[in-house]
Amino acid sequence: MFDQYMICEYEFRNFSEGGHITGFQFHARLPYYRGLGLSMVEDLAVTVDDQRFPRDAVRVSLHGNTYTLDEMEQEYEDRWEFGEEGIVIVRKQGGLAAGLHKIEMEDTLRISYLPFLLVGKDAKVLRLGGQAEK
Repeated sequence: MFDQYMICEYEFRNFSEGGHITGFQFHARLPYYRGLGLSMVEDLAVTVDDQRFPRDAVRVSLHGNTYTLDEMEQEYEDRWEFGEEGIVIVRKQGGLAAGLHKIEMEDTLRISYLPFLLVGKDAKVLRLGGQAEK
């Protein structure tokens, strides 16, 4: 429904911990028209330049808290609201090289009144530390 708005076109950059680049991050939104409890986010897959990252490399930061996808399954208090930007963090030693990268994100959401899982997909070409390429 709102898939084209999932990956934000700014704030795509490497991040460091303890003085070492340990991954990259970008801002993202859920494509569902209502907010969801984090436990209802079944999966969030990230692929960059045709390399799909393992589930345990992906984190989501919302409201000052950072969760692994497994931790999100057990989080019943925090929510990801419609239009709210979360920070998707992917652990990758050394981060990504400067330049353009194709980012793909696919989320799988459990909606209480749907008898199936809702899957949203977005892809954009972004410049590391810059804006989307048109």
